[in-house]
Amino acid sequence: MKAVNPRRKRWTITLTIVVVAVILAVIGGVWGARTYYQRNLEPVSSSQTAIVVTIPTGSTVNQIADILKDKQLIRNSRIFTQYVRSQGAQDKLQAGTYSLRPSDSVQAITKILTGGNIVKNLFTILPGQRLDQIKSALINAGFDTAEVEQALDPANYKNHPALADKPTEANLEGYLYPDSYQRIAETKPQTIIQQSLDEMQKYLTPELRNAFVAQGLTVHQGIILASAVEQEVSKPEDRPIVAQVFLKRFRENMLLQSDVITKYGTILAGKPFTLTLDTPYNVYIHAGLPPGPISNISQNSMLAVANPAPTSWLYFVSGDDGTTYFSNTLEEHQALVDKHCKKLCE
Repeated sequence: MKAVNPRRKRWTITLTIVVVAVILAVIGGVWGARTYYQRNLEPVSSSQTAIVVTIPTGSTVNQIADILKDKQLIRNSRIFTQYVRSQGAQDKLQAGTYSLRPSDSVQAITKILTGGNIVKNLFTILPGQRLDQIKSALINAGFDTAEVEQALDPANYKNHPALADKPTEANLEGYLYPDSYQRIAETKPQTIIQQSLDEMQKYLTPELRNAFVAQGLTVHQGIILASAVEQEVSKPEDRPIVAQVFLKRFRENMLLQSDVITKYGTILAGKPFTLTLDTPYNVYIHAGLPPGPISNISQNSMLAVANPAPTSWLYFVSGDDGTTYFSNTLEEHQALVDKHCKKLCE
């Protein structure tokens, strides 16, 4: 019988141990990943407190995940997105206002959002809505047209603190805070507008007003710029940088060259969108800020203008992939437009 080489035997034992260790590590990694995934599908807490969440029309699954995470209704945005995609439900999530609870699992939340189980007794002003869109939404919700028009008359709220810095001749554009407001059969549209202004006042704190002034703006100008930021980008982390771009161009008396501001002017004029139509809002033609806000604004956009990023960009473009690209020269900007904005910039 041939003797076993001791060295070869030791090598075989060592190799076996290594292989077993690798297998166990792989199994452990897979198990750990699965445990992490399952853990992040669980409810955030056992709280049964209802939280009202509004999903704007056209929201992507990533944007919806960010909204839910911000409301502390899910543990992990990436896991939520991964789960929704694994169920093929990314195109089935429906816009609307929902009542969700921290005790709802990701599976339960997804079922609610794909089922369109919206709250019926609320009226929602969506972020970034123009005044004419809010008017249409009120009428479509069943409110009397004449009452809606009366409710949107700023003269009804001339002593409201949220409007203290609004020019007398300006309408309520930019001042109606986006949120969901309780509605019963007896609710009048003026009540909802009053509640919206009350909510706006909560965010127009003395600190925020002073921060606008510190940026060289009046409060009304701060709201104008915040409305442009609201329209230009949806990611909260991009808004302070976009605000910096606008503020730098404004201080240096450069054209703001904002499509969303210019488009608002064409909407008011009842014309198709073009960069050449001469309106007071065409910031490709007229330097400085436009005459007024172009939509309502969220707290995030107000804070972005009040506390812009410590950067010095002069240009930005929102790419087709949802990323905002910044640059310092027109040549760099045009290269980014050509590379990243083929559809949105048509």
